Amino acid sequence: MRVLAIVKTELTRTFRWRANIFFLLILPMGLILLLGVAFGNSSTRVGVVEKEKGQLASQLVKSLGDQPGLDTRNYDGLGSLEKAVERGNVSAGLVLGMDYDRRLQAGKTVTIQYFARPDSLAPQIRMAVESVVAAQGSTLVAARIVRDERGTTFQSALERVSALKAASPVSVNLLAAKGGKYPAASGQFQQSASTQLLLFAFLSALTGAAWLIETRRLGVARRMLSTPSSSREILLGIVLGRWVITLLQSALIVFFSWLIFSVSWGNPLGTGAIILLFSLVAVGAGVLIGTLFSSQEQAGPIGMIIGLVFAAIGGSMEPLQYFPSTMRKIAHITPHAWANDAFNTLLTNGGGLTSVWLDVVVLCAFAAVLLTLATWRLRRVLTT
Repeated sequence: MRVLAIVKTELTRTFRWRANIFFLLILPMGLILLLGVAFGNSSTRVGVVEKEKGQLASQLVKSLGDQPGLDTRNYDGLGSLEKAVERGNVSAGLVLGMDYDRRLQAGKTVTIQYFARPDSLAPQIRMAVESVVAAQGSTLVAARIVRDERGTTFQSALERVSALKAASPVSVNLLAAKGGKYPAASGQFQQSASTQLLLFAFLSALTGAAWLIETRRLGVARRMLSTPSSSREILLGIVLGRWVITLLQSALIVFFSWLIFSVSWGNPLGTGAIILLFSLVAVGAGVLIGTLFSSQEQAGPIGMIIGLVFAAIGGSMEPLQYFPSTMRKIAHITPHAWANDAFNTLLTNGGGLTSVWLDVVVLCAFAAVLLTLATWRLRRVLTT
């Protein structure tokens, strides 16, 4: 109960200062937006609205989804599709009209509504869509010829032509650069959300060192030691309080990035493990800094500098894939790089907890070392 009382005190002190709301939530959301626009992986996903799910319309959508590196997502109406394109959840939108099948089977032409994001992938996606549409068009033309020459039904002719095309001896297998599974399509803000979560969780924990120094300066720590609370309970309460604050900020970023930017956070177990462990790493670093300096004026700026430098080196300001190979290796001296690698596996490649076991082990090691040093130092400064 005494530990929980200390945790409650830490939470109360944090949220009593209203400016913390800005740093805990509003600023991260703003940077997610800015970095998503600047560095976001524009998706290779095409949104589709089928106003009537006919056979030919469904075949077109399936053929589009079968294209290497391309994915499709169905939407109920034009409004929801336009919103998805605006948010970067899809790079393009395709609308198939109510009479798509009827007109094509009658030998008439149809017009497909298509719109795309004004980014670098729009021309390539348009070419992929046009190639699929052209392939279906050539199949329909061939089916009409077979129907007219053999006097069979259009459906029978279409099945015969489709069977012949399916027997083609050439196929394409698209792989990632190292021969692995090609990354799944993701929204434009997917990567910026995870990198900013790491940036601000670490920064908040480091700047929280000033609160620890204030606790010592005001004599709060001495008063706690004069109570029946043991030094172990006080240490646990302080560390647990800072951890709860960091986790709360992370949870807010996860929730609001999902709500505002439709960010998918992947496998819950894997993502939860990375957030829990990285928060422990951040708290350990923050408490350690709070014990190494005697004034808030020293700890605040130094904590901010360390947090920003680690974030920059570890890929939380610019994605690691843009780094030279040597710099990517150097980046892994920071916990940010390991956590960013894990999020890339979880959110982009659809991995699970077992896919990021090495990142989990390394983050556990970072947390164990930093928390051990932090609690050792904290015990010394509180009892001397």
